[in-house]
Amino acid sequence: MYVGAIDQGTTSTRFVIVDADGRIVSLDQKEHRQIYPQPGWVEHDPKEIWENTEQVIAGALERAELTAADLVAVGITNQRETTVLWEASTGAPVAPAIVWQDTRTDGLVRDLGGALGQNRFRVETGLPLATYFSGPKARWLLDHHGLGERAARGEILFGTIDTWLIWKLTGRHVTDVTNAGRTMLMNLATLDWDEDLCDAIGVPPQMLPEILPSVAEYGTATGVLEGVTIAGDLGDQQAALFGQTCFDPGSAKNTYGTGCFLLLNTGTARIPSDHGLLTTLGYQIAGEKPVFALEGSVAIAGAGVQWLRDNLGLIDSAAEIESLAMTVADNGDVYFVPAFSGLFAPYWRSDARGVIAGLTRFSDKGHIARAMLEAVAYQTRDVLEAMEADSGESLSTLYVDGGMVANDLLMQFQSDILGVPVARPQNAETTALGAAYAAGLAVGFFDDLDHLRGLWSEDKRWEPSMGGEERDRLYTGWKKAIKRTLDWVE
Repeated sequence: MYVGAIDQGTTSTRFVIVDADGRIVSLDQKEHRQIYPQPGWVEHDPKEIWENTEQVIAGALERAELTAADLVAVGITNQRETTVLWEASTGAPVAPAIVWQDTRTDGLVRDLGGALGQNRFRVETGLPLATYFSGPKARWLLDHHGLGERAARGEILFGTIDTWLIWKLTGRHVTDVTNAGRTMLMNLATLDWDEDLCDAIGVPPQMLPEILPSVAEYGTATGVLEGVTIAGDLGDQQAALFGQTCFDPGSAKNTYGTGCFLLLNTGTARIPSDHGLLTTLGYQIAGEKPVFALEGSVAIAGAGVQWLRDNLGLIDSAAEIESLAMTVADNGDVYFVPAFSGLFAPYWRSDARGVIAGLTRFSDKGHIARAMLEAVAYQTRDVLEAMEADSGESLSTLYVDGGMVANDLLMQFQSDILGVPVARPQNAETTALGAAYAAGLAVGFFDDLDHLRGLWSEDKRWEPSMGGEERDRLYTGWKKAIKRTLDWVE
């Protein structure tokens, strides 16, 4: 028997099938459209995502010569803050989904902050007011589609993508604590929707899903997963934390995907951040206390490589960036700050926009490619320094996963600029693996957390080789480039 996981990400949907040893035995994947109606807006089609989900489930089962009956459970992981509204009676989305990268709520967010500013709801939610989060996105949709009264009657339902998929699979309107915690509507102290927050942001509680633990059973599927238990639901970065088996306080992982997300397990302690990080849920196992984390969110990592490919045509495939970057010995004093959607942690500046600084006639496309890769590592250092300041702990090893960890040049530079070892697991698909682990744990397919720890193994480790003086010189240049991005949008 096997467990499965739906990994619904920003650019694609995957379905993986995992055996009892934690090995992926089958995988199918399909990309979906990225819709950009105007500058700063990013949308997805919820119906397309659902159709792709059905197709990749069928595809992965067919490749493994299995049927749904061979799966004891299926977990879900998703792109967190992306927001969907749909009609309860018909199941039809009322508008395109607003993606987490979208900045259209900038004016609304400023209005909500008022005199109290960015930290108005931070005590209750652990989050700064920012365009990133779901609650203001839902409010924008309600306002611009005239749906407020219908939502208050429960006729319009809200969900992040996990909720949308669980609803389509089982008919239940539910989410888990990790996804609810990214809406700005859930109180971290109660792990429930907060009426005062809902009222202040303008989202009727009647449209919100039931909040459940991350490792729990959600219902029985119909359709392509007929009869399979849906069990286990985690936002993508929390799923990666779970898949990396970072179950001990002080352990941390960084995922290099469309964005870049570093999470530090803080145990059952809810640590407020004074340095621009998010206090968030790590996961909750049914019947147990929740585990919290500090998170640093970077908007653009792999998406910057996609931009070089799709917008500038410097490369034909994302994998080519490493060989292009290696045509130069160093960055040639070129810095690329990809603040396409503003700057996330630890700056939280929606007025920032991307810059390429330090260009001379000597600069070429190799320097730009290298600067893009280095930007990912610099942004990670920004976050890690804030994390160490908040937690009082120094990281001994950074565990990494995601598509970009196949890039040896980036991983070595990451180790160099941090001054700590970087370790990659044998199975870098830790986001999908985390959802599969949660599903299997919920139904007893995996025994306990120690069982899951035993499934992790190291594939490669990078040790820092850069001198401290060079490390400081490069990072000082990065901080200068950051300053050039600020106050661009009035």
